[in-house]
Amino acid sequence: MFAAYFDCPGGPENLYMKEVTKPHPGEGEVLVKVSASALNRADLLQRRGKYPPPKGASDILGLEAAGSVAGLGPGCTGRWKIGDAVMALLSGGGQAQYVTVPEGHLMPIPKDMTFIQAAAIPEAWLTAFQLLHFVGKVQEGEKVLIHAGASGVGMAAIQLVRLAKAIPIVTAGTQEKLKATANAGAAAGFNYKNEDFSERVLEFTQGSGVDIILDCVGGSYWEKNLNCLSTDGRWIIYGLLSGGEVHGDLLARLLSKRGSIHTSLLRSRDKEASNGYQQAFTQDVLPSFSEGASPRLQPLVDSVYPLHAIAEAHRAMEENRNSGKIVIEIP
Repeated sequence: MFAAYFDCPGGPENLYMKEVTKPHPGEGEVLVKVSASALNRADLLQRRGKYPPPKGASDILGLEAAGSVAGLGPGCTGRWKIGDAVMALLSGGGQAQYVTVPEGHLMPIPKDMTFIQAAAIPEAWLTAFQLLHFVGKVQEGEKVLIHAGASGVGMAAIQLVRLAKAIPIVTAGTQEKLKATANAGAAAGFNYKNEDFSERVLEFTQGSGVDIILDCVGGSYWEKNLNCLSTDGRWIIYGLLSGGEVHGDLLARLLSKRGSIHTSLLRSRDKEASNGYQQAFTQDVLPSFSEGASPRLQPLVDSVYPLHAIAEAHRAMEENRNSGKIVIEIP
């Protein structure tokens, strides 16, 4: 089969389509013929040699996939049959023609959804769902600040905050991206490049601040985050785009707010925990993607690249060109 591959860490130019051995499903695993995958920041980090896959995971790029069941390993319980349309969050291997997945990690694709749309769901939506409900324990009426609001996770989080009857507020780097977040349901949005988002958040919340911050930026935002965090607020860090170094009295500022810091990396969680998120997501959220649901959730696809153009897809994400997900179509 063909897969996205690189022989040594480096830039997008190191990526190419390589013919590799097709995997065989093991005990309790399902073989999926992949129609579409999607690109994530983790793929960029892995390509640069900064985010190795967990022990035992495929070294092929791709943390999510949508396609059809092509084979069943020994010990499968009969939940899935050949030809079923499925999607999955993976620890690796999604940007290839086939991938094996533990049967409990598969989710059904809603009937009126394409593989391209479905590929935009697993990583972004499961990450946002887990951060909001399992880590942040979001409550009705709470105010949630979402950094990188126009990213895949950001766009999913906006809609999930609305579904929880809470209030999404975002930051983004261009007016075009802020417009996209408003269309997705953001109650307010601020351009971090030309305004102090913490001051604007405090204005919008009439001085009370936000109850939850979803932060994939890290170090450079710590003072502004604490400035607009409410008393007893939860600051959830799930990425470090600006690095992890903090210079200043973070702990005293946090203590004065009685605030808490939570951290989360979905990729490194054990299979049992991930399975729990997926079961809850399948039951509580997936029906809202179907036609007729109110409110109806929408996966947001920015652009689609064929597998042979994987390098160009990486460049688009590195240059922050996308609002929503970049999807890779598999031949």
